[in-house]
Amino acid sequence: MKKLAICLALLLAACAGNDVHQYAPAQPKLDVAEFFAGTTDAWGMFQKRNGDVVKRFRVEIEGSRDGDSLRLDERFKYDDGSSQRRIWRLVPQAQGRWQGTAADVKGEAYGEVAGNALRWRYTMLLPVDGSTYEMHFDDWMFLIDECTMINRATMRKFGIELGQVTLMFRKRSCSP
Repeated sequence: MKKLAICLALLLAACAGNDVHQYAPAQPKLDVAEFFAGTTDAWGMFQKRNGDVVKRFRVEIEGSRDGDSLRLDERFKYDDGSSQRRIWRLVPQAQGRWQGTAADVKGEAYGEVAGNALRWRYTMLLPVDGSTYEMHFDDWMFLIDECTMINRATMRKFGIELGQVTLMFRKRSCSP
């Protein structure tokens, strides 16, 4: 019984995760709409939970305002020659919160900004070998400077981590 209680406590602690508000004093402050305004380039990779790199990719993101919402048009090019397009519609909420939708996201995505950090959570409908899987993403984005942001996301199914996505964003207006 004691072992079961310890296992449950460890499981609950693992699920609690970090709180974005711990980054409230971190500088520079992230303004999501400002960072993604215009063209942003990104480079990334997907790794299995054992660390093996499965796929590398490049993304061109066009950000524009549409009333109060932010539209992110993402165009992915993968190292295997395939491509993908995702269009996000992000809507700011009170107290640094965001809600978002995209065609391959189940329901709504929820984000929260504090300091230089954005935590973004959603369920992606991921096609793999003719089947579609609901993968739970927990993205952490950190603004490094006015031109650069780093993103680390974990992918989970049934609470089990299956892999990570790492991305580096760079505003094109900052490039030489």
